[in-house]
Amino acid sequence: MSNKGSESIWDQFHGPNMGYVEEQYELFLEDPELVDPSLKDIFREYGAPEWISSGGTTQPGSQGLTDGDVQKISTTMKLVESIRRHGHLEANIYPVGRKKDRYSPLVDPKTYGLSDEDLRSIPSKWIWKNAPANVKNALDVVNTLRSRYSGKISFEFYHVHDNDEREWLQQSVESEEFKVSLSSEEKKELLKSLAEVEGFEQFLGKTFVGQKRFSIEGLDVMVPMLNRLVHDAKNDSVEHVLMGMAHRGRLNVLAHVLGKPYDLIFSEFHHSPDKELIPSEGSTGINYGWTGDVKYHFGADRDIKREGEKSTRVTLAHNPSHLEFVNPIVEGYTRAAQDDRSHKGYAKPDPNKAFTISIHGDAAFIGEGVVAETLNLSRLEGYHTGGTIHIIANNLVGFTTNNTDGRSTTYASDLAKGFEIPVVHVNADDPEACLTAVNLVYEYRKKFQKDILIDLVGYRRYGHNEMDEPRSTQPFLYKDIDQHESVLHEYANTLNEEGVITDDEFTQLKKDVSKKFKSIYDNMKEDEQEEPEEAEVPEALANGLDEIETAVPLETLKELNENMLKRPEDFTVFKKLERILKKRAKGFEEGKVDWALGEALAFATILKEGTPIRITGQDTERGTFAHRHAVLHDVETEKTYSPFHELDGVNASFDVYNSPLSEIGVLGFEYGYSVQSPETLVFWEAQFGDFANTAQVILDQFIAAGRAKWGQKSNMVLLLPHGYEGQGPEHSSARLERFLQLSAENNFTVANVTSSAQFFHLLRRQAAIGGKDSARPLVVMSPKSLLRNPRVAAAPSEFTEGKFKPVVEQENLGKKKTKVKRLVLGSGKIMVDLDEALEEHKGEDFDWLHVLRVEQIYPFPAKQIKDMMARYKNIEEIVWVQEEPRNAGSWDFVKEELQTLAKDSQMVKYIGRPRRSSPSVGEPNIHKSEQNKIINQTLKLSKGGDSQ
Repeated sequence: MSNKGSESIWDQFHGPNMGYVEEQYELFLEDPELVDPSLKDIFREYGAPEWISSGGTTQPGSQGLTDGDVQKISTTMKLVESIRRHGHLEANIYPVGRKKDRYSPLVDPKTYGLSDEDLRSIPSKWIWKNAPANVKNALDVVNTLRSRYSGKISFEFYHVHDNDEREWLQQSVESEEFKVSLSSEEKKELLKSLAEVEGFEQFLGKTFVGQKRFSIEGLDVMVPMLNRLVHDAKNDSVEHVLMGMAHRGRLNVLAHVLGKPYDLIFSEFHHSPDKELIPSEGSTGINYGWTGDVKYHFGADRDIKREGEKSTRVTLAHNPSHLEFVNPIVEGYTRAAQDDRSHKGYAKPDPNKAFTISIHGDAAFIGEGVVAETLNLSRLEGYHTGGTIHIIANNLVGFTTNNTDGRSTTYASDLAKGFEIPVVHVNADDPEACLTAVNLVYEYRKKFQKDILIDLVGYRRYGHNEMDEPRSTQPFLYKDIDQHESVLHEYANTLNEEGVITDDEFTQLKKDVSKKFKSIYDNMKEDEQEEPEEAEVPEALANGLDEIETAVPLETLKELNENMLKRPEDFTVFKKLERILKKRAKGFEEGKVDWALGEALAFATILKEGTPIRITGQDTERGTFAHRHAVLHDVETEKTYSPFHELDGVNASFDVYNSPLSEIGVLGFEYGYSVQSPETLVFWEAQFGDFANTAQVILDQFIAAGRAKWGQKSNMVLLLPHGYEGQGPEHSSARLERFLQLSAENNFTVANVTSSAQFFHLLRRQAAIGGKDSARPLVVMSPKSLLRNPRVAAAPSEFTEGKFKPVVEQENLGKKKTKVKRLVLGSGKIMVDLDEALEEHKGEDFDWLHVLRVEQIYPFPAKQIKDMMARYKNIEEIVWVQEEPRNAGSWDFVKEELQTLAKDSQMVKYIGRPRRSSPSVGEPNIHKSEQNKIINQTLKLSKGGDSQ
C-alpha cells in the first residue's frame, strides 16, 4: 500500500470507523459507484488500508470496537430517535410570544453525555441509513435532523401505529421530498397573494372603522395554503373540496379562495347586500335565505374549471358562532359527494372524488367536545371520508384566555394524537415552510386516506374582534405583536435579500393593491333604502304538503313484502327473530300491518321509486326496541344480510349503520349529508328521543334556522322515541316542546303519529319533497311501546288509498253531533291510551264526547280542525290532553291556536300533569297512577276544571 507523507491517510480512521471503511472497500471492489464519494477517490489513489490489505479484521481492542465505543453508538442512536420524536419541542414555530426561543434537553447531545468529538468519530451510515452524501458522521446527522425536526416546520407522528405510515412520514421529512422550491416568479406571486390578503384587511379596517371582521392578520399565509390545496385538487380531478371554518379570516377566504366579489363584501358592511353583485359567470353562489345572517357566517360555492367541461367545486360551509359545530356537517357534505347511490345495496364512496378541509381555532379544537366526536367518525365505515386535512388557525389566545387556562396539553393539536393523526407544526411567518406543510399533508391524505393536521402557529394582530382591546389581558404578548412585522413584510425582506424583488417594487405592489380596493369601493352602485323591506318566505315553503299523494297499489306492497322476507338459503337467523319475520308475512292476510312492517314498506316503496335512503343512529340496524331488523345476523357464521339490499327492480342505495355513541357529531354529519344530497332521504334516529338534548346546537343553529339564514335546504328525518312508559325522566320525553318552540315559517314538520299507515304516508310524503323548494326537515316523536300495540296496526287499504292526515277523528265517537259538548284533542301515545280506555268502558254513554288526534302538530292543522268543529254546534269546552307536564309537550304551543278556533262561549282547557322541572317521575307505580288520572279526567265532564 502506498502512503504519501509521514502519516498514513488511514490514521484518521480508528475505532468504529474502521468497520465502516472495510464495508466501503468491499463495495468499492464490487462497483466503485456504490461507495461513499468521500472514500471513492481515496481508494483509487491509496488503495486499501493495511488492516484490510493484510487480510485482518477489526476486533475489539487497540484497533477495534471497545465497549465504550458500542455505548457511544447506542447512545447516539437514542439521541437520533429522540430528535425524531421530540424535535418539535425546540422547533422555531412561534412567531411571537415567550416560546419564540425554545430549548429541549431531549434533543441535546449533552443530555446523553456525547461531545462533538464523540459524534464525529461515528460514521453517519451507522446511525442514519438514508443519510445524504454530505452528511459524513453522527455530528452531521444530529445537526441535519435537528434542522429537519426543529426548524420552522416540525412534526409529530410517532403516535401513529401503522409502520408503513411512520416510515413514509419519516422518509418524507428527512429527505425533504415535499420541501417547496419556488422560482423567482412563483415567489413574487406568493408575495402578491400575501399583499392582497393584508391589503384587503387593512382596507376594511380603514373604511369600516370599528366593525367586526375577525381579521386574518397574523395568519395571512392560510390563504395561499388553501389555494395550493385547491390547485392540487384541481390537478388531480377532485370534484369537490368542502371546507368548514369559524370566523377568523373568513372574509379573506371568501374573497381570495371562494372568489366572492369584493364589492359584495363591502356592501355587507353598510347595508343589505345587493344580490345583483353576484357575477353571472362562473358559479360563485351566496344564498342569503330570507332573514339572513352576519357577513362572517356565510359560506359560498365556486367552480374552478378543469380540462374539458368538468370543474372542481370549492364549497365553504355556512357556520354560526358555534365554531366547531360545522365540522361534522362538512364531513357529511363530503361523504355525500363521494357516495355512488345509483345501485341497490350500500352506497359506494370514492375518497378521490371529494375531500374536507377543516379549519379550527386553537382554543376551540381542544375545548369543544364536538371535535372529538367528529374525529372519531373518521375511520368508521358509515362515516369515513378518506381523510380530512385539518388546519388549526393557532393565534395563541382564545378570546381573552391564555392557553395555560384553556388546555391541559402542550399543544392545541394534542387531541388529534389520540386518533393517530399525524401533526405538522409550522411557523406562519415562513410562507414557504407553510406550503411545504401543505404539500406533505395533501400527499399523505391521498396515499393513506387518513386525517392529517397542520398546526399553523401565528398570532392575532388585533383583539378577538376589532372592537376588542387585547392589551389589558395579554400585555406581554401584544407588546411583542406590536413590534412584530407582518408576514408580508418579513417575506418581502427575505426576497429582497435574495435579489428577487427590490424595495421600490414592493412599495409599488402595496400601492397597486390599495388602489384596486379603493377603486372597487368608489365605483360601487349604492342601492340603500331608508326602510328596507323584509324578505318573504319562499312560496313553495309557505304552502302546505297536503296535496302530495302517497298511496301504493296492493300488488306492489305484497311483492315488496315477499321480497323483504327472502334471504340466502344457507343463512341462519336467530330463532326468536325468525318467528317475528314470519309474522310479517301474514300482515296482509290477517288485515293488520303493524308499525315495523309499515316502516319497512315505506322504505321499500321509496327505494323502488328511485330515492336513496340513509339511516343511522345508535342501534339503528336492529332498532333500539328491536322492531326494525334492517340487518340480519347469521347465528352460525356472523355474516350479515339486509333485505333492503336485494329488492327486485331497485336502483337506489340503502345505507343503514349503527352509529357510535354520539349525538351531536352524528346528527351534524347526517344533516350535512342531506344538504349535499337533497335527493336522498336521510334519517337520524335517537336511541331515546331526549338524547337529542346533546345535539341542541345542530338543531337550533342548522336544522331549525339554516333555511331562513342561509337558504340551506334539507328534508332529513329525525326519529325521536317519545312516550311515557314509566321508565324515568331520561327515557320518556323527546322534549317535544323545544321543537315546537323552534317552529316558525314552515321550517320543519313536527309529527306524533299513532298508526302504521300514517307513518307510511308521512315518510313517503317526506321523500317526495326531496330536492324541491318545498323541502323541510321532519321531526317524528316516534313510538316505543306502541311499536307492538295492536291499536297502531292499520288495514292494508289504508296504505293503498289516501294520504297522510294531519288530524284523525276517533272512531265510534261524535255520531250524535248535537250532543257533543267536549272536544278532546291530543297527540301520540296518550291518544292510544284513551282509545283503550274507551274500549274498556264501551258500555257507557260517551255521546257528549268527541276526540281528534292531532298527528301533525306543526304546521298546526287549524283549517282541518275548524272544519271538523263546524259539525258540532254545541261544544262547550275544547280540551287539550297530554301526558307531558304542563310546561312541556304541546300545550304552550297549541293553546293559542285553540283559543283562536274557540268561540266566545267555548272554554279551552288543559288536562295533563302539572308543571314540573323534571320531564317525568322515576317510580313506575306513581307514573301509572298519574296516567290513569289523566285518562279518567278526560273521559268525564270537568266541574269547572283548569282553564287557560
